[in-house]
Amino acid sequence: MKSIFLLQDKQPFPPVELALDQPNGLLAAGGDLSPERILEAYRHGIFPWFNDDDPILWWSPDPRMVLFPAEFKISNSLRKTLRNGDYEVRTDTAFEQVMRACAAPREGQAGTWIQEKMIAAYCELHRRGYAHSVETWMNGELVGGLYGMALGTMFYGESMFSRRTDASKIAIAHLARQLERHSFGMIDCQMNTPHLASLGAREIPRDEFIRRLQELIHYPPVQPWQIEPHLFK
Repeated sequence: MKSIFLLQDKQPFPPVELALDQPNGLLAAGGDLSPERILEAYRHGIFPWFNDDDPILWWSPDPRMVLFPAEFKISNSLRKTLRNGDYEVRTDTAFEQVMRACAAPREGQAGTWIQEKMIAAYCELHRRGYAHSVETWMNGELVGGLYGMALGTMFYGESMFSRRTDASKIAIAHLARQLERHSFGMIDCQMNTPHLASLGAREIPRDEFIRRLQELIHYPPVQPWQIEPHLFK
């Protein structure tokens, strides 16, 4: 019978195959949010996700929701928005602002998993060049965006927010197009949601995800973190 692995300091993660079936993907509890620990987790297809009153919980669900950059779906309305160009897309100019916007209360949600210690951890990863933000600006105001992690040619999406219609979709559309141009293989979406599915994300078995991941993270890192102009003109 499977049980949650209690993670001690500097102890490696257990194999992802030991993750629980219910709740899907719960693998371990404990450890810390040091950059080294988080990077180790991502390299093995594991991510932290927990509420404020929980211990640090580590997950590797099966199946895994992913978006292949070339499969990003652009609706007719979004295509019109992208062509109108009444926005500016920036990268890595407001990383902490994006995280805090993603952490803000949302309608129908009681709280957020993006707590202060998560913000501190990912801001440090941003300073080290691993975590990135893609931001949608209108009239000098940050109105939408997303953040995530990059290892090799693998991108791990974490969260997104939108304060204007299609603002987060503008950001992810530019990210997907930019990553496709730089030969990134996958965007990890972690969990299945109707919103992600509408954008072209789909589930794949965890073993396939891990196999692809282990190839992509070992490619030399590339720097697609300056959005090229006129991607949708």
